[in-house]
Amino acid sequence: MIDARAAVVFAEGADPELADVQVRPPADDEVLVRIEATGICHTDVSVSARWPARKLPMVFGHEGVGIVVEAAPGARAAVGDRVVLTFASCGGCANCLRGRPAYCAQSTTLNMRGDTGGALSIRGNPLRGGFFGQSSFATHVLARPANTVVVGSDVDPALAAPLGCSVQTGVGTVLNAMSVGADDALVVFGAGAVGLSAVMGAVIAGCAHIVAVDPIAERRALATELGATAVIDPAVDDAAAVLAALPGGGPTAAIDTTALAPVIAGALAALQACGTLALVGLGALTAELPVGLVMAKGLRVRGVVEGDGDPHVFIPRLAELWRRGELPLEKLVTRFEFTDFDRAWSAAKGGRAVKPVLILPR
Repeated sequence: MIDARAAVVFAEGADPELADVQVRPPADDEVLVRIEATGICHTDVSVSARWPARKLPMVFGHEGVGIVVEAAPGARAAVGDRVVLTFASCGGCANCLRGRPAYCAQSTTLNMRGDTGGALSIRGNPLRGGFFGQSSFATHVLARPANTVVVGSDVDPALAAPLGCSVQTGVGTVLNAMSVGADDALVVFGAGAVGLSAVMGAVIAGCAHIVAVDPIAERRALATELGATAVIDPAVDDAAAVLAALPGGGPTAAIDTTALAPVIAGALAALQACGTLALVGLGALTAELPVGLVMAKGLRVRGVVEGDGDPHVFIPRLAELWRRGELPLEKLVTRFEFTDFDRAWSAAKGGRAVKPVLILPR
């Protein structure tokens, strides 16, 4: 067993605590990764808060970046490779074979249920992990080929970490799922890490009008810095009137990252005829659908998971966009030492950092 350090949730509703743990050696096609940096995502915060007591203790984290230090015989990555860890997929279902692993038939089991297969232990007792196939709130983790993407050694680990989920989701929703371009007006509801990534994606796509809606002034300012042509404070501005003033009478495309039913309703009402709304936020499980409006205007509503792409293709593309200066990830990231986990977690919960990234000791 390998000695490691991890942020562990011990009690239902409790915040993670740093603790000494053990990780077994890699087997079959696994690699052992020494984590260099890992992002804290809203999904980590929201899922851990409602994780049931019967499935504790548990390690979360799903935006890990690190160096492969040990590889089993069937592994694809080699010792010394820097890898971005992303969501897990089975590789054998119809969607995986079609290059759509985000919609893997085994996605819920592989990503959201936790694993008690003996990969982790604490004080000789089983410790649940395998969140998104990684549980990267730890100094060392096991991962498999489907969720291990090799990137160049030139990529800053702290900037590469959010490529595994939030940046992949936001940019991918624009470039992969919506296919917008110069003739489009895109509105993004919620300027967190995913929403601001969508703004960057819209700039890359060349959208003529990019509108960000968020109640936090600092995030609206950052959206403008990243290329938004207009911003809306929903607590003060008449969002419907501002959007209706866009050429054509409204946006052609909208992205909701909030998962708030009233926001979703407002997004649909704002769209031009034949417009598209992409739902990427985790929150409300149900919301009313104005069927008459959707039909009358020919609207399209679709869900998007992890940017609708193949991470082995899309994450290297994102890294190249960063190299070319088209994806200024440094504007999203706030760095925290792993030993300062409590402060980073508090910043994530309180929305005081767009993308907190933990830097682990070498």
